[in-house]
Amino acid sequence: MASPSLEIYLGELNRTPLGDLRFAVSAQGLVAVEWAKSQPKLDKYLLRLKASIGVSPKITRPYAKEIGEYLKGKRREFTFPIDWSTLKPFQRKALQAVYAIPYGETRTYAEIAAQIGHPHAYRAVGRANATNPMPLVIPCHRVIGADGKLHGYGGGEGLPTKEWLLLMEGAVMA
Repeated sequence: MASPSLEIYLGELNRTPLGDLRFAVSAQGLVAVEWAKSQPKLDKYLLRLKASIGVSPKITRPYAKEIGEYLKGKRREFTFPIDWSTLKPFQRKALQAVYAIPYGETRTYAEIAAQIGHPHAYRAVGRANATNPMPLVIPCHRVIGADGKLHGYGGGEGLPTKEWLLLMEGAVMA
């Protein structure tokens, strides 16, 4: 869990193909991404981290640039760091496996569970994805059901947003 002395800087990225976004960055890297219309969800998450909040365009600008490029189809990978320290151990393990899913590919919840050494924990993997504080960057949209169908997505407009992201990436869907 993050230390009480954690400093977080807020940034924003407006007028993306998926709407306006807000994000949070620490000295270790990206901490959170959220749609502007869900600002209370981001505020609640940051409050839980007990961090001091500030604004620094110099620090947040590279994150906004890369996320914007990704949403325009001009970037397939992010080069900025992720601050994994704010995640609980199982969630970190599951989301690190999700982060490694290549652009345009999908995995099932069960495949992620098996990959991280918990083959029966596919529901827990689903929960880790549902509480992913960094959607888009940690690509939980690339995780699908064992039936090959889209299941659950908390960002943007829900499943239509998940579908839009997968289509933008050229993922093959059933």
